[in-house]
Amino acid sequence: MSREEFEEAVGDALDLVPSQLMDQLDNVAFFVEDEPSAEEPELLGVYDGVPLTERAMSWGGGMPDRITIFSGPLQRMCQDREELLDEIAVTVVHEIAHHFGINDDTLHDLGWG
Repeated sequence: MSREEFEEAVGDALDLVPSQLMDQLDNVAFFVEDEPSAEEPELLGVYDGVPLTERAMSWGGGMPDRITIFSGPLQRMCQDREELLDEIAVTVVHEIAHHFGINDDTLHDLGWG
């Protein structure tokens, strides 16, 4: 899948997130990068920011939280386009959940592995 197609697939995955949930995102920017850091080469996505559950009343005016989806690991782990599109959607939801303060254990329990 080309970079452009991958970015479009991430956009399509964002479109699948209910608008009521997307409307609650606060100061979040989404990015696509080819590869994560060398320390975590198979990382599919990452949330970098302050979850809503940890923000103090005085929080504000900071740089946007970042959600980054990594195309390389996702493409390597999937056998076909359909599986890749599904995994992109799962990864997008997983990282958005971190913005809302939902940890990995809870996500796994909910089936968002």
